[in-house]
Amino acid sequence: MTDDLPDREPDLPSAFLDIPGVRNFRDAGGVGALRTGVLYRSGSFHNLTPEGAQRLKDLGLRTVIDLRSPFELATWPDLRFGLDHEALSLPTLPANREDIDRPWPEDQAELYPFMAETAGPSLVAAIRRLGTPGGVPAVVHCAVGKDRTGLTIAVVQSLLGASDAELMADFLLSNAGLGLLDGPTPYLDETGTERVSRPISTPLLASSLSWIRARHGSLADYLHAHGTTDEELTALRTNLSA
Repeated sequence: MTDDLPDREPDLPSAFLDIPGVRNFRDAGGVGALRTGVLYRSGSFHNLTPEGAQRLKDLGLRTVIDLRSPFELATWPDLRFGLDHEALSLPTLPANREDIDRPWPEDQAELYPFMAETAGPSLVAAIRRLGTPGGVPAVVHCAVGKDRTGLTIAVVQSLLGASDAELMADFLLSNAGLGLLDGPTPYLDETGTERVSRPISTPLLASSLSWIRARHGSLADYLHAHGTTDEELTALRTNLSA
């Protein structure tokens, strides 16, 4: 889960923004009641350029929520170039890829329900920040902004009233943003190991949402089980709604 991938396709949907040094950067708004200009999604900032930082400053960026593991952050820390946003480390997955108790699934189909099982605390903390006055505009990112970011953004969009069809359509844009429209692409991960980045598909995100609904009934009940209050969900909707 890193961003050493081929250059993205030249003709991208209008939601994408050109932030030099940052992969797959786009506005998450316009889905459900989520307004544009308050929540963005992307890959990591470890290759951010000074020009890219200026463009982030122009967006009024106040928060960067980083879903990567501590090891990923230590290996490839985000660059700032004087940006004064608040950076939050909220790992979606267990901290260590090699943790013998909670190993990260290598199989993509297994990863998505696993993320739903482990992401609760990260999602709750992200929602609290996004509902805070002055917490937005914000960016949510992982390594390439595809899997971990995909689930987090889908949860927020769903809480803002997006249908599953809308969630899926926005989720799939990462295939264009990462040059994966023609299939899997090799890359080097944060340890220097060669891996394969695979395109995403609707059944992947659907498996995460199905895991949550099967065990908790709804996204709101899932978040409540991890400590979110109704007041915090209301604050999120107020802060992000069109």
